[in-house]
Amino acid sequence: MINAPVEIRTTEIFETFPNAPIVEALINIRAQATAVFDETSLRSNLETTLTGYNFLDSLRVFQHQVKMEVGKQASQTTHDLGWKGLRFQSYDKKHITQINRDGFVFSRLHPYVDWKQFASEGMRLWNVFLELAQPGEIHRIGLRFINRIVLPPGELMFEDYIQPAPAPPGGLDLPFVGYMHQDTLAVPGHPYSINVIQTIQPPQVATQGLALILDIDVFTLQGFDLEEPRLLRRLEEMRWLKDKVFFGNVTEKAKEMFR
Repeated sequence: MINAPVEIRTTEIFETFPNAPIVEALINIRAQATAVFDETSLRSNLETTLTGYNFLDSLRVFQHQVKMEVGKQASQTTHDLGWKGLRFQSYDKKHITQINRDGFVFSRLHPYVDWKQFASEGMRLWNVFLELAQPGEIHRIGLRFINRIVLPPGELMFEDYIQPAPAPPGGLDLPFVGYMHQDTLAVPGHPYSINVIQTIQPPQVATQGLALILDIDVFTLQGFDLEEPRLLRRLEEMRWLKDKVFFGNVTEKAKEMFR
């Protein structure tokens, strides 16, 4: 069966919540640098030009290999593949950006403000990456929102807050001690896919209940040029898809918790 193309309506207005469950929102753009990346000079440059941010740490890539042979003890080796990039954090510790050899990552931590603020700061930092890295094209875009829905203490009726909800096998009323479910969805008529992960997180403090994690990652692997209006249009479409998935998964009772 051939599915009809999805109509993406970026002008659709979704409810905003004063207590939104978003614990992290990320823009991840993969674009290989063509300029020479030197750790020392890059850090010096960013500490001068990246207003509102402090250096956080330097990133390296490691490869772990495990070798197993019959009758022998497993051996493990680790290879240092070299320096990858730098991370900077905003003065208020709510924003983190990565400037890497192979791309750019921007994240907003709790509390999430709104899309306009998030996208505006993301694009400002993306333009810093563009100037320094001088990539030829964009290879991948990812827009990811991680939601954490904390249930009242003792509450185990997951279906009251999220749909579809985890359920034990029929005929066995057994409590969950762990749960993870993942779907990967195509978007007919558009170059997007969506990963949706649901899982359970134990209480972080004794006075809290379990938390339901709803992790929504909209992405495209279709390469395109660096034209900013096109990138913004992609992000707006991905945001609409993210919102449709979120509102299609949470119940009215969950929304009341966010209001």
